[in-house]
Amino acid sequence: MRLLCSLFVGFLAMPVLAAQGKVEEFVLDNGMKVIVQPDHRAAVVVSQLWYKVGSSYELPGTTGVSHVLEHMMFKGTKKVGPDEFSRIIAALGGSENAFTGGDYTAYFETLSKQHLERALELEADRMRNLQLDEKEFRREVAVVREERRLRTDDNPNGLLWEQFNAVAWRVSPYRNPVIGWMHDLETMTIADLQQWYEQWYSPDNAILVVVGDVQPLEVLALAKKHFEPLPVRKRQGYKARPEPEQKGVTRLAVSVPAKQPILFMGYKSPAMVDVEEPWEAYALVVLNSVLGEGDSSRLASRVVREQKLAVSVGSSYDAFSRLSGMLVLEAVPAEGVALETVEKALREQIASLQNEPISEEELQRVVNQTVAKKVFARDSLFYQAMLIGMRETNGYDWKTLDQELQHIRKITPRQVQAVARKYLVDARLTVAMLEPGKAPAGEEKEP
Repeated sequence: MRLLCSLFVGFLAMPVLAAQGKVEEFVLDNGMKVIVQPDHRAAVVVSQLWYKVGSSYELPGTTGVSHVLEHMMFKGTKKVGPDEFSRIIAALGGSENAFTGGDYTAYFETLSKQHLERALELEADRMRNLQLDEKEFRREVAVVREERRLRTDDNPNGLLWEQFNAVAWRVSPYRNPVIGWMHDLETMTIADLQQWYEQWYSPDNAILVVVGDVQPLEVLALAKKHFEPLPVRKRQGYKARPEPEQKGVTRLAVSVPAKQPILFMGYKSPAMVDVEEPWEAYALVVLNSVLGEGDSSRLASRVVREQKLAVSVGSSYDAFSRLSGMLVLEAVPAEGVALETVEKALREQIASLQNEPISEEELQRVVNQTVAKKVFARDSLFYQAMLIGMRETNGYDWKTLDQELQHIRKITPRQVQAVARKYLVDARLTVAMLEPGKAPAGEEKEP
């Protein structure tokens, strides 16, 4: 059974930077992009094939089709039988899997470098020759429905997050869950998958990222051999659905059986794709880090440790999402503390950012954190490839990864204050609260 992947990467050792070569980029004659990052510390290679399609491309009535197709990509081609892909990679001593996101679907293998060609051969085969079997489809869509029950329907945090996005976004496809709405999963047909596969699984809509003990020109030769013969599929263009302007605070309350209450506060904030000035996105990155990223952030130090109003709190913001996004705050109140009290405390910290510029020490901490992240990221072949793939499929150049630090260093405390005043306002805010409720009669679980 394949589950929707959550990507958490641990960093255990400092990298040997001298073992890494220059990133090289190529484009095949059919439009497929190939990006190679040499890293010669071990005779290992990570191959990731990214398709520029995910849940944010899906239309009403077909939500979840990207993820279900991801499952079906392991169910065989004309040459490779059902689940044989995984057995072949395992026999070579490697590992493989896939994951679906809002803006991408990616397939990856980690194996010894001498087996890279076999992995590329298999990926090229299923890019063109996937066999969608009705029996396998019914089995896998049932697996996905059960996955949805586990991760969302029976998970208070997941349920609140899903409801929060569905209410915060009126039009944006980010309102739909990656795994899909249950009704769509129940009515999905194999024809839906076939149409999605033929529309989006084309070499000109794919990016091959290879990181490891390889030479770029050798990888290019293998990509030319296995992918360049594949013709481009015709497909309709993606029609953007811009989000209408919000006019005031939006609130929702969810009451389900749960062990603890949860608070989400989301401020609609532009990404690099739609900011009025590029520096604003980097200022929001700094703001997010100062506000709620890590144990030294204001929310952790003030709301958790000093005021003891919450047991956990943090914030998140993605400057490089494909569509406009949100800066989101999440908190779990301390025992006996009302959600409204925690919301007030978070609002006070936001007001503090709006009323006074951050300190130079806080700004330097963000710079230091950014440097550390970049250094530690180099310690993982998988994470290096993932960062490149995500940036490219979201519509940005991978080179922006190397430019972030210099842009962050240029941000001033006044600019952070300016974006706090401009974007962290009630007209952009959605508040979601989960209050633990009682299970319906007859559904109480044994303690």
